[in-house]
Amino acid sequence: MSKVESKQRREWRVRKVLKKASEKNNRPRLSVHRSTQHIYAQVINDATGTTLASASTMEADLKKVLKSTCNKDAAQAVGKLVAERAKKAGVEKVAFDRGSYMYHGRVKALAEAAREAGLSF
Repeated sequence: MSKVESKQRREWRVRKVLKKASEKNNRPRLSVHRSTQHIYAQVINDATGTTLASASTMEADLKKVLKSTCNKDAAQAVGKLVAERAKKAGVEKVAFDRGSYMYHGRVKALAEAAREAGLSF
């Protein structure tokens, strides 16, 4: 099995488990995507297929404040911002969707900042 195939299989497995979990608990999911330069977060309602809140380091407001868009400080800022926007949209509880990323580094920083800002998962 090639490296690409194993990564795809892991992503499909993660997606399947998360979909079952979010349907079972009737919670929207906080989905995290991380690239080498940026980090993105969305609160998604899978029942309707809509995005309730989102934040990323691509936003002009965050770019002005941050020194770098690819470190833990940037991830914490995104986590705090997405939690504030989710609370405005009426979301208190979410299922955390880290995708195929390990709960470590920037992903962990984003999750902890979202928890501190009031989201529970």
